[in-house]
Amino acid sequence: QAYANRALIHRATGNPRDAISDYTNALKINSQYDIAYIGRGNVYRLSGKPQQALRDYERAIQLGTTNPRAFHSRGLVYQSNAQHDLAIEDFTTAISLNSSAAEPYNSRGVSYLAINDTFNALEDANNALRLNDRYAQAWVTQALALERKGEKAKAQKAYKRALQLDNSLQSAKDGVSRTR
Repeated sequence: QAYANRALIHRATGNPRDAISDYTNALKINSQYDIAYIGRGNVYRLSGKPQQALRDYERAIQLGTTNPRAFHSRGLVYQSNAQHDLAIEDFTTAISLNSSAAEPYNSRGVSYLAINDTFNALEDANNALRLNDRYAQAWVTQALALERKGEKAKAQKAYKRALQLDNSLQSAKDGVSRTR
């Protein structure tokens, strides 16, 4: 566990190579350590190595992990590959393992938007915001769904709320312009 803890520090300080090395060392000591697979997978995913990330998430899942991060993170890889049905399955599993986390709801909402399921996208954005009303990306997801429903005034309000929370969100800036 000491290697995995140090890997977290390396990851947080922007040193992915050492983080991967420490996670790998943790797995040499205990090849059943699902948290190390998930952590290393996250470093791979954030480093633009989705295939390595998928392998690590799948190994953690094969080990029987009940950690929702394994499913949420694997779903993010599927989502980035436009495999939205697989992503939705994984986000749903993550939600079933921890229904109090906003991120899987929002991620699933984004995939629902990608497959033009506006109803479920809006429902998931609303659930994410019920759990964390300071989650700027969820406000954007809600706004996109509202915009698709033709509810421009409500969409603009949501985009503006997202910008209040994070004024660097280009998607929210663009949305405000579109909904004027």
